[in-house]
Amino acid sequence: MATFAPEMKDGAILKGHLACFSAYAIFGFNIIVCKDLMSGELLSPLGVYCLRSIGACLMFWLLSLFLPREKVERRDLPKIVGASAVGFLLTQLTFLMAIRDITPVDCSIVGSMTPIYTMLIAAVVLREPLSVMKCGGVALSFLGVIYLILSGYHGQSEIHTSVKGVVLQVINSISFAVYLGVFRPVISKYSVVTFMKWVFLFSVLMSLPLAGGELAGFDWNRFRGAYAWEMSFLVILATFTAYFLIPVGQKLLRPTLVSMYSYVQPIIAVGVSVAIGMDSLTIAKILAALAVVGGVILVNRSKSAPQSKPDSDSSSSSSASSSSKS
Repeated sequence: MATFAPEMKDGAILKGHLACFSAYAIFGFNIIVCKDLMSGELLSPLGVYCLRSIGACLMFWLLSLFLPREKVERRDLPKIVGASAVGFLLTQLTFLMAIRDITPVDCSIVGSMTPIYTMLIAAVVLREPLSVMKCGGVALSFLGVIYLILSGYHGQSEIHTSVKGVVLQVINSISFAVYLGVFRPVISKYSVVTFMKWVFLFSVLMSLPLAGGELAGFDWNRFRGAYAWEMSFLVILATFTAYFLIPVGQKLLRPTLVSMYSYVQPIIAVGVSVAIGMDSLTIAKILAALAVVGGVILVNRSKSAPQSKPDSDSSSSSSASSSSKS
């Protein structure tokens, strides 16, 4: 089983942090875009997901034509199918369905539990130790995000949260935590492009039979103006670019630390609202941001999982990972 290497160079660690930060920053904007698309009710959540999968699949397979060919072992295909179903189909569908039945405040609060789920799953699957510093870092960042959200909420929203929305968002958080923790070995075994092109191919094969009828009868003239730009953002940035960066971070950082960057999303929301004059920067928000960053630092400095003796699988995983870094 692949494990995080404590001796990894600082440059590689920095690359992992930049990849995760960029991906989750895009996800922060993605919340706004998806909210507008789903409010317009142009397509169902499954239809939107299918379009994202088709676009990302085409781009990853096209990109692979310009890179060295990498063969995927047949025994790994079921694992990649599982990663596609849990980390993409289930995660994206529950998010797109939940966002219509939950307020942004409650969505952020429930979503903030992802690092906790990931930490527990990584402890069981990857035997990542639960140090006091790591638990304290997760708790500090969690409290920072909760403080940030609650300090800016005045209870004036006309949107109400339903039990359905909360349940879907909990499923979303747990499924992504499972993806981060359980499928890290197979993610680390192949290059980012190779892994993602197969993931999205299986995503298309799973979603197209279910959404094909809707897409075939859809009036494509409705995709004009803002909707066209929003769908382009979803496919090019929120799907292709962000999901290109996430595996880069997974190769270089521990699963718990990767999931900690989900806290970037509400920080981005605050930044955007301040920039366009919808909100103001307060002491409470600055303190919350410092708590989030402090928690990430604590988790990053915590004791890493012990290096296991490499077997044939882990050796091939390490060589494949090192040869495919971009």
